[in-house]
Amino acid sequence: MAPMDFFVKLRNTYFGHADKDRPVISPTTAAVLSVTCTLIYVVPFYLSSSTRPSPTLNRDAPSVIRARIRAVTLACIIASAATLYVLTRTAKLSLSEALHMLGCWPVRPLDLFKSLTLTFLLYIGPLFEKIFIERDLDDLLHRGIAATSETLSSWQGYRNFVAGPVTEEIIFRSVLVPIHLLAKVAPSKVVFLTPLYFGIAHIHHFYEFHLTHPHVSILPVLLRSLFQFTYTTLFGWFAAFIYLRTGSVYACIIIHSFCNWAGLPRFWGRVRRREEYPISPLAIRGKDDTDAVQAQGKGEKLGLRWTVAYYLLLVAGAFAFYRGLWPLTTSEAALSEFARNKRKT
Repeated sequence: MAPMDFFVKLRNTYFGHADKDRPVISPTTAAVLSVTCTLIYVVPFYLSSSTRPSPTLNRDAPSVIRARIRAVTLACIIASAATLYVLTRTAKLSLSEALHMLGCWPVRPLDLFKSLTLTFLLYIGPLFEKIFIERDLDDLLHRGIAATSETLSSWQGYRNFVAGPVTEEIIFRSVLVPIHLLAKVAPSKVVFLTPLYFGIAHIHHFYEFHLTHPHVSILPVLLRSLFQFTYTTLFGWFAAFIYLRTGSVYACIIIHSFCNWAGLPRFWGRVRRREEYPISPLAIRGKDDTDAVQAQGKGEKLGLRWTVAYYLLLVAGAFAFYRGLWPLTTSEAALSEFARNKRKT
C-alpha cells in the first residue's frame, strides 16, 4: 500500500467525521485522561523537597532543574506507554499506525522544514531585531558551536531548549491529541481544547513566583500568570494545528525550542541596541524568572527608522504567516482533515 493510501485509510477508518462508527472512547473519558496526564506532569514537582520550590530555592536552581527533568521524563514514559496501550489494544491499531498517531513515525524532513519556515515567517520582525539590532548573529558567528554548547551545557539552557520542548510536546501533543481523536472530537476543537491543558499546566508558576518573590503584591503576580497562561495557550493552538496537519511531534518540538529562544515579539516601544556587558546566566531570553533582564530598557538609542522597519516587518511577517498557514502545513502524514480541506475536495 502506498504511503498516501495508508494515511488516508487511517484517517477515514478512525478519525473521519462522516462515518457511523462510535468513538473508541467518550469525550468525557478523553477529558479525564487529559487531566490525569497533566497532573502526572505537574504534581511530582511538589512531592519532593528536591523539586518543590521554596523562598530560598527557585525553579532556576540547577538541583531543582535536574530533579524536575527526571520527574517529567518519567511522566512522559508513563503517559506515552499508556496511550500506546490504548491505541493498540482499545482502538485496535497496528504498531506502525499507533506510532504515527503518537507523532513518532514516519519522520518527514520536508514537513519539519516547512513548519520551521512558517514559524520564521511569523518571527521576521523579532529575527530582524535579534540579528541586526541586538547582533545575536555576530556572537553566534564569532563563537559558533562554542556559544551553542555553552548555552545547552547550562541547566537553564538545557531545560529551556531541550528538555522543556521535548517533554511538553510529548505530553500535550503526542499524548493528548490522539486521546481526543479517539473520542472523535472535531479537529478544530482539538486545536483549541488541548492547549488549555498546556496553559493550565503553567498556572502553578503563580505559586512558585509568589513564594520566591514575597515582596511582590498578589495583583502583579496574578497578571503575570494570566499573561503566561495566554501566550502558552496561543502557542499551544499553533503547535496542536501543526501536529494535526503534519502528524509529527518532531516539528512541534523544533518550533517550541525556537520560540523559547526567540522569546515573545515586541509589540510596543522603540527598538534599542543593548549595551555590551555580561548578562546573568539566569537571564536566558524566553524563559527567565528574574525580576528584570539587565539589558531590558537600556542600550544605545537608534534612529526611528529602525523601529519603523521592525514594526513593518512584524506586520509583514504576520501576513506571510497567515498566507502560508495552510500550504506550508500540507502533509500526506496528516492525522485529520479540517473542514477547509474538505470543502476544497
